[in-house]
Amino acid sequence: MVIPCYNASATLDDALRSTIDQNFESLEIILVDDGSTDSSLRIMHTHAANDPRIRVISRVHEGIIATLNAGVDASNSPYIARMDADDYAYPDRIAKQAAYLDNHPEIAVVGCLVEGFPHEEIGVGFKLYLEWLNRLINHEEIIREIFIESPLAHPSVMFRKAWSDKVGGYQDMGWAEDYDLWLRLYLAEAKFGKVPETLLSWREHSNRLTRTDPRYSVDNFLRAKAYYLRVGPLIDRDAVILWGAGQTGRRFSKFLLNQGVPVVSFIDVDPAKVGRERRGFPILHPDDLLNCWRKYRNPVVLVAVAARGARKLIREHLVSIGLEEGADWWAVA
Repeated sequence: MVIPCYNASATLDDALRSTIDQNFESLEIILVDDGSTDSSLRIMHTHAANDPRIRVISRVHEGIIATLNAGVDASNSPYIARMDADDYAYPDRIAKQAAYLDNHPEIAVVGCLVEGFPHEEIGVGFKLYLEWLNRLINHEEIIREIFIESPLAHPSVMFRKAWSDKVGGYQDMGWAEDYDLWLRLYLAEAKFGKVPETLLSWREHSNRLTRTDPRYSVDNFLRAKAYYLRVGPLIDRDAVILWGAGQTGRRFSKFLLNQGVPVVSFIDVDPAKVGRERRGFPILHPDDLLNCWRKYRNPVVLVAVAARGARKLIREHLVSIGLEEGADWWAVA
């Protein structure tokens, strides 16, 4: 297990105890200190002195990506489990995920269901994200919605080191390093899965890296999606029809156009928008989608509507007109 740490003395002890208490005999615990200025390194060494399974790596402060790669590189295990220094692993988490990978040699990354804590810190947005995340269990479900958001909670995963090495490990692309890794693995045709049990408690707090680092901003998630869509599902597409002319679709279209993606039209159900233009492209009603589709050799629809319940209705419509998800269209919000 690789646990990076930077100034996490308030939560580190509890996180480490949940790791040390795992019901798994051959556990390797690599703690990587990213130049902490609090007592984190002392806490790490205290635990390491009492447990030969623990190795401590002390580094100058370089950030999460260099810290993660240092931990992965130092591991002698073919499986890399991830956790952060403020989370809590259930006692059988590692055993169950290792058994899953042992029994499913085709799977590159296995996650699990997660719960958020403490209860009073869980806002509506995080709650909805966890509900969505925990509905995606098998490979087909995960890749179907991989361009909506990160379908795996980073501190909940275990992955094969060989697959990580194959795609170049963690990389700094200016956006979330975990989502970037999942997307590169997806394009490399890796397979994903989850143990369908809650095995990790994921701590929510205002100082979490995803709340404070601009690499995790909405715009940078959109940049990541646009980039990997262009080099993946949108290769050789001569037309992109963007379903959603509201704020989400308008915002996403900017990043698609910046990538040179051939957006040709928007689709929307709002009569106040239909017949107008967005970024110089016509806004069409869903009933006109097929007429637009037939004008092109190899078109694709991207669904960029964030309203709750909208994706289900749009999916039903696209299926009804014969378009296949994951081939003719992808949900991206």
